[in-house]
Amino acid sequence: MSQTRDKRDDARNNDADDGRSEDLRDSPMMARLLDTLEAKKDVGHYGRLVFAMVARHFMPEEELVRLLAAQPEQDEEKARAMLLQVQDRDYNPPKREKILQWQQEQEFQIIPDGEDPQSGNLYRELKFPEEVYEHIQEFYEERAEAKSAA
Repeated sequence: MSQTRDKRDDARNNDADDGRSEDLRDSPMMARLLDTLEAKKDVGHYGRLVFAMVARHFMPEEELVRLLAAQPEQDEEKARAMLLQVQDRDYNPPKREKILQWQQEQEFQIIPDGEDPQSGNLYRELKFPEEVYEHIQEFYEERAEAKSAA
């Protein structure tokens, strides 16, 4: 085994101690979304989208659909359609900047404190499955290749 591979394996093994959590409620933004969804209050289209993009990695599909379906003007069919779109397109959880952009399009503020640069930083707060990080890495490698070919 190469030394590079050993370092990657060590980094993965130490991830448990890096402060990131596998519990959605350990992200203040996701806890706020969960609380609002459980109260059956409207989180807006982008709140539902962010929730689906993130929560699909942390909770059973049926629970996710149940929460989304209880939203105003939503039902199980619409909730499943959104989740299927997110899954089929394999959307990564959005960066903080994207969430801030989206929340300007609706009344519900997804990020509780938009002035705090740490608030809404999902990749700092939550530990996603390894394939999420691999997908992001592939995206940036493809972008770099495209730029160098241009």
